[in-house]
Amino acid sequence: MGPVEFLLHLTAFAAPAAVVGLMVALAARIALPAAASLVWWRHAAINTAAGLLALVVGLAYFGVDGKMVTYAALVFAVASAQWLAGRAWKG
Repeated sequence: MGPVEFLLHLTAFAAPAAVVGLMVALAARIALPAAASLVWWRHAAINTAAGLLALVVGLAYFGVDGKMVTYAALVFAVASAQWLAGRAWKG
């Protein structure tokens, strides 16, 4: 595998975490009034990092990516990160 193919695989692996992280950060501005504690792109970065961590753990545990359990963990990790970063427990 050459460097271009490796970059494409890495981008395809990280894309679900980036998309879910960004969409949750933007949706939280509407759904959670307490989410205004940080700017939206910081929420998106925190959410994406949590999602990437979930995907890497799923890849390490199962040996392959794309398992539905890993995607469920991605959604749970991003939602938890948004809840914590948005300080939703206060309001």
